[in-house]
Amino acid sequence: QVQLVESGGGLVQPGGSLRLSCAASGTFSSINIMSWHRQAPGKQRELVASMDNSASTGYADSVKGRFTISRDNAKNTVSLQMNNLKPEDSAVYYCRLYDGRVKRGYWGQGTQVTVSS
Repeated sequence: QVQLVESGGGLVQPGGSLRLSCAASGTFSSINIMSWHRQAPGKQRELVASMDNSASTGYADSVKGRFTISRDNAKNTVSLQMNNLKPEDSAVYYCRLYDGRVKRGYWGQGTQVTVSS
């Protein structure tokens, strides 16, 4: 089994910063994609940022220039540094690991991010 344990999240003011972290454990391939997704009430879950094992990254247009994804392959962790937060960033943020060899994805439990003055 694969477990993803998230930390971070909370209430921040617009323009503030927050850092989310996720630690993966269990059995999975080193060939994988780790990513962050978010889901606001009444909306679909959307991809925010991703990074594969070769450090290739992708970002949603809405967060480019503000969010930065990073990962430590040795520690099996992924983080999301969120700067200049906006109210529209408010959502439950989920960590995901996609195992490229078994072609299976795993989700974390989610952590609430609320941006409000």
